[in-house]
Amino acid sequence: AQAVEGHLRQLAMSRACFGVSVEGPDPGDSVQFLLSANAGEPPLPLAKVASGGELARAMLAARLVLTDAPPTLVFDEVDAGVGGQAALAVGRALAALADGRQVLVVTHLPQVAAFADAQVTVAKAEARGRTTASATVLDEPGRVIELSRMLSGHPDSSAARGHAEELLATARRGGS
Repeated sequence: AQAVEGHLRQLAMSRACFGVSVEGPDPGDSVQFLLSANAGEPPLPLAKVASGGELARAMLAARLVLTDAPPTLVFDEVDAGVGGQAALAVGRALAALADGRQVLVVTHLPQVAAFADAQVTVAKAEARGRTTASATVLDEPGRVIELSRMLSGHPDSSAARGHAEELLATARRGGS
């Protein structure tokens, strides 16, 4: 629990308390994860008290503690409900988790996408009454354009482009 709390602090949850409750003497008995995200609050069942962002970060922190992680991990919007510094912290944690394994992340946050070693964009299109999806691996200029679009909705915005380049530079420095 202390190791998870340490990771929660790195994920912009500085006052979080994490615990595990096991009810019953047998291995198959009820196990609950407990969380207090705010100072002065008692840890309560994670599933009942955590916001989407808190839940996502608690699960990421727990995964960071587990040493038997499989060679490939998939996270679908693990950054839900976070933004700003917390999103940068999630991106940094995912990059650390990817050391020595493959981590696939579905995200809508440019702060998280900037930490990727490789970035793929998925686009939907409708033709003749059917919807199709296509995936494109982005090169470096394509990443700047996509991050700009994610930031502002306008891939040609010079302000968003500058911010996208800054995010990529921040990620290359390890998030500092």
